[in-house]
Amino acid sequence: MSTPEFVLALREKIGTAPLWLSGVTAVVVREAHVLLVRRADNGAWTAVTGIIDPGEQPADAGVREVREEAGVEAVPERLAMVDVTEPIVYTNGDRTQYLNLVFLCRWRAGEPHPADGENTEARWFPLDELPPMSATMRARIDAAVGPGSEARFQVTEDRLGAL
Repeated sequence: MSTPEFVLALREKIGTAPLWLSGVTAVVVREAHVLLVRRADNGAWTAVTGIIDPGEQPADAGVREVREEAGVEAVPERLAMVDVTEPIVYTNGDRTQYLNLVFLCRWRAGEPHPADGENTEARWFPLDELPPMSATMRARIDAAVGPGSEARFQVTEDRLGAL
């Protein structure tokens, strides 16, 4: 997996300590199909995901990741969901957690293919025939393509009492 230079620089200083990062998920649709990629590291089917570079607009990061990972040009249409991932421990021991922004994007051009080595496949799936995937990824896709135009987010129940 390609790790951004700024993350590598931080890792030189903090080792494998937990690192809080901003991430993006781009749910790209074309008619009644969604673009999915099969990750090279674990074989999971997902929407395109990636790390937002310092100073980069989140929607621009989604467009960049779609181009880099699947060779497709996309246009962001709306923020669909804001969530926080569970902590992740990578095989090298690095620990991280992401503030994840999910964008609904519309296909503009290009046919999907694994463009940068992070994925082994990239293709369109009918929205009603998605392959098995994690519940978290399915929730991101559902938030993007489901009814309503408001962004979804979660509030921790014990925090509601403090409001």
